[in-house]
Amino acid sequence: MFFLLQQNSIANTIWMFALIFIIFYFFMIRPQIRKQKIEKKFQKNLKKGNNIVTNSGIHGKIIVITDNFCVLETITGKIKFEKNTISKELTQLRYNNNDEDQKKEKEKK
Repeated sequence: MFFLLQQNSIANTIWMFALIFIIFYFFMIRPQIRKQKIEKKFQKNLKKGNNIVTNSGIHGKIIVITDNFCVLETITGKIKFEKNTISKELTQLRYNNNDEDQKKEKEKK
């Protein structure tokens, strides 16, 4: 009798750890993987002439772009950065809403 009770508690413990892992996967690991894929796609699609913001908050325009590096033109001059330090494209942030408004106006005409 005692042996069966002990196996039952071990099974319950294993199920609890499995449940905790599943919760971790869906709420922490999976969203992080999705975010990394979006960042890689963003960095792959960077083009010359894009206005961007780095992780440190520096605003600039891409004037030269290579596989791993890009040169930004800022107010003070030119700065060389790695691609993975670029966080956002400023052109989309500033002008995305205006583009949608312009498309709606064109459709009305």
